Amino acid sequence: MSSCRFLLRLPSRHAVPHNANFALGRGSRVLSTRRSLAIETRARPSPHCVAYHASARLSSATAAPAPETISVLDSNSSSVPELYSPPKTGLLSLLPASWVPYAELARIDKPTGAYYLFFPCLWSTLLAAPMATTTPASVIGTSLLFFGGALIMRGAGCTINDLWDRNLDPHVTRTRLRPIARQAITPFQGLVFTSAQLFAGLGILLQFPLECFFYATPSLLFVATYPLAKRVTYYPQFVLGLTFSWGAIMGFPALGVDLLSNTPALTAAGLLYASNVAWTVLYDMIYAHMDIKDDAKAGIKSIALKHDAQTKQVLTGLAVTQVAFLAGAGIVSGAGPAFFIGSCGGALVTLGIMIKRVNLKNVNDCWWWFVNGCWLTGGVVSLGLATDYLVKYVQENGWESSSSG
Repeated sequence: MSSCRFLLRLPSRHAVPHNANFALGRGSRVLSTRRSLAIETRARPSPHCVAYHASARLSSATAAPAPETISVLDSNSSSVPELYSPPKTGLLSLLPASWVPYAELARIDKPTGAYYLFFPCLWSTLLAAPMATTTPASVIGTSLLFFGGALIMRGAGCTINDLWDRNLDPHVTRTRLRPIARQAITPFQGLVFTSAQLFAGLGILLQFPLECFFYATPSLLFVATYPLAKRVTYYPQFVLGLTFSWGAIMGFPALGVDLLSNTPALTAAGLLYASNVAWTVLYDMIYAHMDIKDDAKAGIKSIALKHDAQTKQVLTGLAVTQVAFLAGAGIVSGAGPAFFIGSCGGALVTLGIMIKRVNLKNVNDCWWWFVNGCWLTGGVVSLGLATDYLVKYVQENGWESSSSG
């Protein structure tokens, strides 16, 4: 039976107490120095030994202080162990230590996912604005509410995902030190935190017209079930697309446009939603290539695994599909040249550059394009929509002013 070892390094001002007692499993031993403590155990071995394992608990009243870093050693690997160290820079370093695991759980330090959730909301708001004949101030206020909601609900989605994946994350290099995976947060604490996030999201949702509540509620089904998709299908990215694209519908009722009685608006919302689903599958396929080796070992399914050899062709097809549906939404809603040139043309260019240049075999390159592709494509589509709306707003108000004069 293989063994695994836990290495706890202590801050410089502390040493391992000579009289510390440890409750270990059978076949375990403690190897200590003045600055570190190594626990080697054959009790209940697992493919990856995760810090704070139940078989290695410090039980003495004079126990050593909390470790500064935690080394996670793979019993089947001779590679350098991966270390978890509390953040020393950025926003998380400013938070109390007890808050850090929850901030990590909500991915506050990695907001790109929230931006991807926000863009569909922004696009639908800008597309609906000419139909609602609303003011720029109203559009800006609605967009800011959507941004707040995206930050909160993306965090809630991450917490739900980590709860579902708590037994899978320890087997994936990129995720093995997430708070629940490393047992810094218990599943029950995760559930309580999820409830708090959902209530905060509800507080944002109630700032919109009442109709938005009924349009938004069905999306929770996708939020809760997306993590299951990677266990049963090679296309969990499609389920993620159904989830992250929901905002493409919400901008219309948020500005008072009744989708059920306005056929052009309903059709435009449906086409914009389909466009966003294609975009989500596209960028998350690139993201999935970061974990492709670990996913294969852990039995996690993804479109990157299914179409590894044809990824660039699939990405190209998704880009064409995204822009085609986006153009269809513009045609139905009566969009002008600024939209078709800026949004549709800009999306084709930025997506084409990304697909051509991304190195799918390089984790860092996949991450760079995932982060920056969000702003490149999301930015040009938003700019085209905003320009089209402002041109129409100025034309209509200028016509009304001249008519009054």
